[in-house]
Amino acid sequence: MFNPDDIKELQYSTEKQIIDRKSARISARDFAIPVVAMANADGGYLVIGIEDDGMISGIDAYEKNLNELLRVPFDYCIPSVTVETKTFVVTDKDGQANHVLRMHVLPSAQVIANQADDVFLRVGDRSKKLNFEQRLQLVYAKGVRYFEDQPVAGADLSDIDWNFVAKYIEKIGYTKGSAEFYLRHNHDFITTADGKDRISGAAILLFGVNPQRFFPRARVRFIRYEGKTAEVGDRMNVVKDVKFSGRILEQAQAAIAFMKTQIREYTSLREGAVFKTIPEYPEFCWTELIVNAIAHRDYSIKGTDIQIKMFDDHFCVESPGVLPGMVRIDNIREFHFSRNPKIVELLNEYDLVKEFGEGVDRVFRDMLEAGLPEPNYKQSEFMLNAELRNKFWGTPQDTPQDTPQDTPQDTVDDDAEKVLAFCWQARSRQEIMDYMKMTDRKNFNRRYLKPLLESGHLRMTLPEKPTSKYQKYVTAVGEKMEGVLVKE
Repeated sequence: MFNPDDIKELQYSTEKQIIDRKSARISARDFAIPVVAMANADGGYLVIGIEDDGMISGIDAYEKNLNELLRVPFDYCIPSVTVETKTFVVTDKDGQANHVLRMHVLPSAQVIANQADDVFLRVGDRSKKLNFEQRLQLVYAKGVRYFEDQPVAGADLSDIDWNFVAKYIEKIGYTKGSAEFYLRHNHDFITTADGKDRISGAAILLFGVNPQRFFPRARVRFIRYEGKTAEVGDRMNVVKDVKFSGRILEQAQAAIAFMKTQIREYTSLREGAVFKTIPEYPEFCWTELIVNAIAHRDYSIKGTDIQIKMFDDHFCVESPGVLPGMVRIDNIREFHFSRNPKIVELLNEYDLVKEFGEGVDRVFRDMLEAGLPEPNYKQSEFMLNAELRNKFWGTPQDTPQDTPQDTPQDTVDDDAEKVLAFCWQARSRQEIMDYMKMTDRKNFNRRYLKPLLESGHLRMTLPEKPTSKYQKYVTAVGEKMEGVLVKE
């Protein structure tokens, strides 16, 4: 997790979306560009006195220019940008005592331009100049962005879990006051109007005692289907249906922990009778889809929840709302825009937002490196669908032949994977043989059952009775899944 109070992280952090390093020699006009770009996005940190390569050049020799840079958020940005500054004592590249200035740029609810009336947006490590159409999109996005800031009707101070707020401010190192002081003086979590406290949606979702009292469908639902499609009626194929409620953080942590019990592992038989086990999806990829849905869903849509749907050949996350801000299907790898910046900030503090602003691009890269299809994003009128496909069920396999001579190494690898995939839940010997279209029990035992049992990748459900007619076989992951008890 990025720590903005650690000088080493300010020097070398790769969180490019939210940090930029600038020499104290930079002109105020040029410095205004990243200030504008960060204010129009999710905010960030500009570090003056550290070069791009992390070398500390310092600010002490540039006092006049530094004073001009400090005026930038107010005199070079229209309207003004809110910033917080902090100075660090450092040793510079010449071994001399020096200083570095950190400027924290806060996100703006308005569109910010520079003196030339140009608008920029932070995209990865760049400040992208927006064209006329993109600028209009940003104006619209800013206008509808902050549902999380709207006061919640009927909510009062008793609806806040103050113990959790106290733990949170301790975690982030906030020492200016109590838990209540923090909520009243940061992010407008609590405001006052006509002598009455107004509790924001973000405060309830992040710190509430029972957020579902006010947002009944602000939850995550996991549904597992047997097969490749969702069936209904007498063909309904739902095998698990679990709901995760509570605060945003609790939902994210519980959903991720449960998903780890649902991701199947596949084992390939390599040269020298060595097995290699890999998950059906890279962990970063499926985690990113879940966290993104929780962080960026449209909480103003109250009629549905986030749905995680798992099939034999694919996994998808359906999130209420359209893509936020200027993000579109065709630029989703490049643009980042938070509909709920306060929710994103808290998830980032708990290290759930892994690569700020670059997570989707990494999902594409990790899927490619795993030899899996690219993720697929689809946008409907009020729902975003993000889908991952696996290669073990989702791509055609050669039909195994029940003949001793059909045993080249690559066929054994593919078929062993199919057996393990099929046994994610307990199966009898006959069920496995039928699935593999085999009739010769000795050949099946020799080729698959014995090696997989001996390697520990398959386990007996009745190990004390290996010859029982009730014996079944299951993978280690499947065995864990069968033992998971979840309260609906």
